[in-house]
Amino acid sequence: MSSTLFRTKKVEQSILDTEEPEHALKKSLSALDLTVFGVGVIIGTGIFVLTGTVAKNNAGPAVALAFVAAGVACALAALCYAEFASTVPVAGSAYTFSYASLGELPAWIIGWDLVLEFALGTAVVAVGWSGYIQSLMDNAGWEMPAALGSREGADAFGFDILAAALVLVLTGILVLGMKLSARITSLVVAIKVTVVLVVIIAGAFFIKGDNYDPFIPKEKAVEAGESLQAPLIQLMFGWAPSNFGVMGIFTAASVVFFAFIGFDVVATAAEETRNPQRDMPRGILGSLLICTTLYVLVSIVVTGMQHYSQLSVDAPLADAFKATGHPWFAGFISFGAAVGLTTVCMILLLGQTRVFFAMSRDGLLPRFFSRVHPRFKTPHRPTILLGVVIAILAGFTPLTELAALVNIGTLFAFVVVAIGVIILRRTRPDLHRAFRTPWVPVIPILSVCASLWLMINLPAETWVRFGIWMAAGFVLYFLYGRGHSRLGKEEQTRAPEQA
Repeated sequence: MSSTLFRTKKVEQSILDTEEPEHALKKSLSALDLTVFGVGVIIGTGIFVLTGTVAKNNAGPAVALAFVAAGVACALAALCYAEFASTVPVAGSAYTFSYASLGELPAWIIGWDLVLEFALGTAVVAVGWSGYIQSLMDNAGWEMPAALGSREGADAFGFDILAAALVLVLTGILVLGMKLSARITSLVVAIKVTVVLVVIIAGAFFIKGDNYDPFIPKEKAVEAGESLQAPLIQLMFGWAPSNFGVMGIFTAASVVFFAFIGFDVVATAAEETRNPQRDMPRGILGSLLICTTLYVLVSIVVTGMQHYSQLSVDAPLADAFKATGHPWFAGFISFGAAVGLTTVCMILLLGQTRVFFAMSRDGLLPRFFSRVHPRFKTPHRPTILLGVVIAILAGFTPLTELAALVNIGTLFAFVVVAIGVIILRRTRPDLHRAFRTPWVPVIPILSVCASLWLMINLPAETWVRFGIWMAAGFVLYFLYGRGHSRLGKEEQTRAPEQA
């Protein structure tokens, strides 16, 4: 039985499956499209909110170094993703990579994990987008009815109609084609990056050198917690991370890391890239480099405009401009955040549908969902199904408490991909690798260690919820996926012939 659970799908077969007319996605993306996708999904509210919040609570002006540390941790994972995506240019990202290196059951587990990560991520971002739009509407004197604003704002019935509408509109765009999605993303990302650059350049004129003193504030110990809301590392070892000081930089890095989540979504579009061997590494690493640079510059500006101890938690960057006597920038920043979240939502939805499509094509989910649209050559069936489900989820469910599941899902994927690189190097040294992760196995091992460190800093209750979702995935695999696996059926067909 164990041999069937860990049967691997040959890379050649995965690539061959992409050429079946009814199950083939259209190749239309370039390196620039992939880079734009990466920047589009990474830059969200984190650049407008997280920078100041972490500066005030964890690292002071040294938050810039925390972004560098988090960027390095992501770069380790990105190097592993770049090798896999260029070697196995098939939809599914970490799921497909795992199927080729670790086996069917691990691939199912990571695919099930990615479905959760991208679904919740899309819904959370859609709710955040709705909040920014309602804020802008309030500034214009328009007020949404409480029952249609958000679930939290309603006494009885509550449905966030703006969040649901956004998901449904983006679903329609993704059905119509990747190139249209790429063009819309390029336009929106251009607006978003322009807003960020204006904020950096304008804010630079209001920097005061005294606000950087001290650059690394004196260390403050954090009392260890005992509830499930405490980080897992506290419950396991009784060790609580410290704020400020040198160790506070790494505490802050574990927080700001989540502002980088999303670059792995680029790998899900490998099958729709014209020259994946060349363009996937450029898209993944290029988008990460651009976003890390922007994050560092924003953090330097915001802590220079206002002393870190006086930064607000809810809207630190906007309030920093208010403190310098330029309140109109607050509306400008809200506009940039609202525009930016549109692409984050769309690309997360794109990533989930591609993982779902790849699992369906392999028979682990119903094959009905792996047929592409005859005209648009997009996986329209899973896109519509998941779009409707996520729209309902975003409309009815307050997702703040579940957002951490997005983080643990991403980190889990990082661990699996890094291990997969090491295994595939040993089992298939003959494969042509257009991009090779340097210093294997050192880089993948460092990536695993960095991801595990960040995972154990997440609340214990996040681990409990993650465990429940994974247990449900195991049940579904043994009830359906294992018996309907195309790879399993092919092995059964070959067995009598070989006998």
